[in-house]
Amino acid sequence: MQKQKQISESLQLGIILALSGGFMDAYSYVCRGKVFANAQTGNILLCGVNLSEGNWQLALKYFCPVIAFALGLILANVVQFHLKDKKVIHWRQITILFEAAVLFLVGFMPQSVNLLANSITSFACAIQLESFRKINGNGIATTMCIGNLRSATQSICEFLYTKEKKAAIRGVLYFTIIGFFVVGAILGNVSVKLLQEKAIIISSLFLLVGFIMMFFSGEEEKVID
Repeated sequence: MQKQKQISESLQLGIILALSGGFMDAYSYVCRGKVFANAQTGNILLCGVNLSEGNWQLALKYFCPVIAFALGLILANVVQFHLKDKKVIHWRQITILFEAAVLFLVGFMPQSVNLLANSITSFACAIQLESFRKINGNGIATTMCIGNLRSATQSICEFLYTKEKKAAIRGVLYFTIIGFFVVGAILGNVSVKLLQEKAIIISSLFLLVGFIMMFFSGEEEKVID
């Protein structure tokens, strides 16, 4: 029979999301007080360090994005559970459009509300992480790199040992997403220097492109029952 690939798992969309993911992390770190939008391990670490030193306000600065990130994961799952069977619009389109909208609002928040801005950005990152978890059938994150780096290295090692081309292709896929994440971070840093707080609107535009792409179906592939 014929099985239709989901555009939400395509490399093209993965590249757009990786650009947005790197952009968001660079934006929150460079423009919003050196807080990570995606790398919650770093936020948890810095929260713990500041707690140990009695810096309660700084600890809160890193703690709130972590909580917002968890809430974003919850929201993405709730949307999936309630809307996954809808035919008119895919539930992932709803989450990516919502993510674009909240990031657009962050662009108009002044520095005086960085705690809120960072929390909303982390909230949006979590929605993206939970909604888009695969590319070409491979588990890949578009908002962080550590898991991708592990999988890329594992795939290349597998190729060197087994000589299977599929493993090499998988490794290149992971490294490609990491590369575009870095490109997104570069664009984020440059954009902050030019646009300050409003730079995050560019990330929102990336997501709108992704939203539009999802109206187009993917290529068909043959599968065996």
